[in-house]
Amino acid sequence: MREPSDVRRQRILAVVRSRGSVRVADLAVELEVSVVTVRRDVEELARAGRLRRGHGVARSVEPVEQPPAPAGPPAGEGAVVALVVPERHTYLYETMHGARTVLEEAGLRVALHIAPQAVGAERPIVERALADGAGGLLIAPRWPTAAEEADYAWLAAAGVPTVVMERRPRRGSALHAMDSVCSDHWYGMHLAIEHLVALGHRRIVLAARDDSPTARALRSAFAEIAEERKEIEDWAVTLSAPGAGSPDAGGAAAGPGRERQAGAGGLAGLLREHRATAAVLHGDVDALMLVQQLADSGVRVPHDCSVVAYGDVVAAFGSTPLTAVAPPKAAVGRVAAELLVQRLARPGTGARRVELLPELKVRGSAREL
Repeated sequence: MREPSDVRRQRILAVVRSRGSVRVADLAVELEVSVVTVRRDVEELARAGRLRRGHGVARSVEPVEQPPAPAGPPAGEGAVVALVVPERHTYLYETMHGARTVLEEAGLRVALHIAPQAVGAERPIVERALADGAGGLLIAPRWPTAAEEADYAWLAAAGVPTVVMERRPRRGSALHAMDSVCSDHWYGMHLAIEHLVALGHRRIVLAARDDSPTARALRSAFAEIAEERKEIEDWAVTLSAPGAGSPDAGGAAAGPGRERQAGAGGLAGLLREHRATAAVLHGDVDALMLVQQLADSGVRVPHDCSVVAYGDVVAAFGSTPLTAVAPPKAAVGRVAAELLVQRLARPGTGARRVELLPELKVRGSAREL
């Protein structure tokens, strides 16, 4: 599904506001569109006074808050840290930039690597980075399926201080004893459901992807919490976008008969089938597009259906600003980088698994029944 221009421009604004300034060429790569398209978007946003244009650069009109300097002594001046993130994950770009700021302030040189969407793509990238002299590694593995996640023992044997970002290695796996920093997505889903239940909603649908560890964690958390909350009368889970699932998507993790494709009627049909009055939508871009699809089907947000988005990258920029769960994306990167800096300075200390709590940003897409 082609991304609407207004959604793309909202993503551009979010990136520019989070970084202060960004090259048009870099935006084109991250958004996977042409430089001409981004340049046109930047010109339009500049005319509207929402950002400032420079020569090949887009700059924020708002001051950018600088994160605090990292704790612990700095590593050797000029040492290289490889930063590996998957392509097409806008959510993780804030994490990446949070990490980069800390590393650069510690005197470390950052080598950024973007892993393509292909099985086994990350291992040769990491091996090449280490061969080029990287002395530390920050990585957000793709892990589009649980099976691929299990095939990462090689990462534990990288031989340099490594911190896994926004991923929680499974208990007992080869990566269990590695340093990791992650959002507590169970708590994030708890915030979303608690908010909707407090507003009187008793029939809730989750539309989530199935091509990332975050998506799988959210689906599992939603099913667990919905089953345990006595106030909830009915619930269901569907994929948030065509092709969003892995080959084994639509399993029974959310309970018999409750996790499945939405079918020809889409999300609107599923809402009507379950007489649901609220939905949690994973992924801001998917959420904004699904809200538009609901409107096209005669379902108004929040009049007919209350919505909570999960991600909060561009949720605030919708025609109806979306209430959203906001994982601490930049903070995950900062804390992971601080942990790596400490590990480089003091090797041999015990591994740490850090979880940071998301927040709920209440805006106006959910109403009381």
